[in-house]
Amino acid sequence: MIDLQLTDKTHDEERQGEALIIDAPKALNARKLYIESYGCQMNFADSEIVASILLDQGFETTGNYQEADAIFINTCSIRENAEQRVRNRLSQFGIEKRKNPKLIVGVLGCMAERLKSKFLEEEKLVDVVVGPDAYRDLPALLEQVGEGQKAINVLLSREETYADISPVRLNGNGITAFISIMRGCDNMCSFCVVPFTRGRERSRDPHSILAEAQDLHERGYKEVTLLGQNVDSYKWKGSDQADDQAETVVNFAQLLEKVALISPELRVRFSTSHPKDITDEVLYTIKKHDNICNNIHLPVQSGSTRVLELMNRTYTREWYINRVDAIRSIIPDCAISTDIIAGFCSETEEEFQETMSMMDYVDYDFAFCFSYSERPGTMAARKLEDDVPEEVKKRRLKEILLKQQESSRKRLQESVGKTVRILVEGYSKKSDLDLCGRNDQNAMIVFPAVENVKPGQYVNVVIERCTSATLLGRIAD
Repeated sequence: MIDLQLTDKTHDEERQGEALIIDAPKALNARKLYIESYGCQMNFADSEIVASILLDQGFETTGNYQEADAIFINTCSIRENAEQRVRNRLSQFGIEKRKNPKLIVGVLGCMAERLKSKFLEEEKLVDVVVGPDAYRDLPALLEQVGEGQKAINVLLSREETYADISPVRLNGNGITAFISIMRGCDNMCSFCVVPFTRGRERSRDPHSILAEAQDLHERGYKEVTLLGQNVDSYKWKGSDQADDQAETVVNFAQLLEKVALISPELRVRFSTSHPKDITDEVLYTIKKHDNICNNIHLPVQSGSTRVLELMNRTYTREWYINRVDAIRSIIPDCAISTDIIAGFCSETEEEFQETMSMMDYVDYDFAFCFSYSERPGTMAARKLEDDVPEEVKKRRLKEILLKQQESSRKRLQESVGKTVRILVEGYSKKSDLDLCGRNDQNAMIVFPAVENVKPGQYVNVVIERCTSATLLGRIAD
């Protein structure tokens, strides 16, 4: 995890503006593609689908937008500041477009769906706008742009899962990978735009998920993360491969076990869980398999039942505590991370203190923490008044972040003196003399590099000390 600090994000799942490149074979005279992704892991997984589709069209990827023939920004609409960052980035890309009028600039993803007309009519730098369910149409849209027209497809689908497309792995480390198991969301949280930008929930064929995980394992990958807006609601109905007449139903716990059984050397993570849907069956599946990581992201958003009802979260404070108690009982060493919104519509000081007391009760390992910002088109924007003063939101967010900083340090301190097994992911960002990797609970461990220990290996590390966000240690003797 990244260092926890007093900003509007405290978790590396919400990465911003990361350029993605691949180690694909270089084609002679190939057009160059630059993709920049914002937001959640699902967006990064979608960028891998886009790269795969365009690779078949003769593109190769580049990490330098100044040499690209096509630039795409895969966008996020969750936070207002993300939209401003994208607009600023488009202005920068406009400098290159003035140098090279043939350069194609496109906007993909959630923001593309929500702001389609603005991007095409107001943002003169954008040639193509493509929503999350329309990536298969990219070749035709690019051809349309080549003919001098603007191109757009933001239609949502009830069936599209991209199950038959093998994603091009963009992070290039050959160790960890994302696997999308479902798309869309049926939970109409009043503050969230996802159901409107990604459409209704649909689960991907488990056979294609297992085939993708098996392929990754055979290619030397050591960890996969199963992705969905709400993985606990994964449910697939279809024919049994061994008997076309028999209908099979696969839920998330069953899928999780099937992936874990591919190999004990393949670590399995997942994100995100929903408090209303996570079951004891899932928890016992995690407990049963050592290679399913003991780390659950369980967004709480607020500790107040009244505020949760306004958010349309469909659970109470008591229900959330019940699920936390079940996790602690069944998987005692499980790390729990969360999302918290400060200053939601009409939140009182007493209700804010309920959120603070929830943080004390759970003792979260990590957290996404934000002050509420109204998103156009959501139920909250239509029906609720954003009436908590901005200075109150900022003060509450600061208190939440400080408390989470204390909790993160406390949880990490519990590992000091212990020997933990980690998957080495690469060299530390701060020094080539140090390696880094994550333990079962998803905490980042940094330790001095030693001969014969390379990225992709499992090693035992003795934890000697910690910061509020990182464990520091050495290879065990």
